Amino acid sequence: MNQFVALVVEDDALQRDFLAELLKDEGLEVVECTTAEAAELVISTAGPELLALVTDVNLEGAMTGVELAEFAKQKFPLLTVVVLSGKPVPKLPDNTLFLAKPYQPKALLAAILN
Repeated sequence: MNQFVALVVEDDALQRDFLAELLKDEGLEVVECTTAEAAELVISTAGPELLALVTDVNLEGAMTGVELAEFAKQKFPLLTVVVLSGKPVPKLPDNTLFLAKPYQPKALLAAILN
């Protein structure tokens, strides 16, 4: 696969659409999920093809974005993981980036593409 894939996990449809469009505008293929449980399946099956995981902390379902970040980093330690939240920084796995909402789109793109 020569196209980079970003996994966007956000239960708010407007925010998910915004994130997906932002990344698609940069030429990335985007897979969207509303729950960490669904995203876990994507990571398990497509993990090596993923360039980045972008997840909100609070999601529908039982798992949080932080737990999803931990799962992703355990399976693929080099995967770029960006966690978004409007609340204070939660404890995150090593080498996980945090962006407070509202964040600058340029900051998100820099975190993923650099």
